[in-house]
Amino acid sequence: MPKPESMSLPPTQVTPEPALEKRTRRQLTLEYKLRIIAEADQCQRGELGALLRREKLYSSQLQSWRRELAEHGAQGLNKTSPGPAPRMSPEQRELEKLRVENARLQRKLEIANGCLALQKKALKMLELSENGDES
Repeated sequence: MPKPESMSLPPTQVTPEPALEKRTRRQLTLEYKLRIIAEADQCQRGELGALLRREKLYSSQLQSWRRELAEHGAQGLNKTSPGPAPRMSPEQRELEKLRVENARLQRKLEIANGCLALQKKALKMLELSENGDES
């Protein structure tokens, strides 16, 4: 028996909300960072927190911007790559990979040579035992 029309399901089409879409990392320009540092320097006691909340920044960001500005000037505030610097260059990584591969193959060769030596000894023992039975 078919279901009555009044019990039909609502449409299941979902429309995504732009506010819930995946966020991308903010790209802060040099001018923006310089402006925020200048505003932070002008803040009186207790106003810095309001500035950071308004701009959705952390105090550690402001600290690192100030340090970069003092150490490297305005160019130090330009975009930096996230994460730590790599320990090895691509050439060094490739060289290390080849060393590991070489060590693995050397070990494999040692095992194969050991097996061959055992086979030769076993064959020699069989030949000796056969020669000893004939006399």
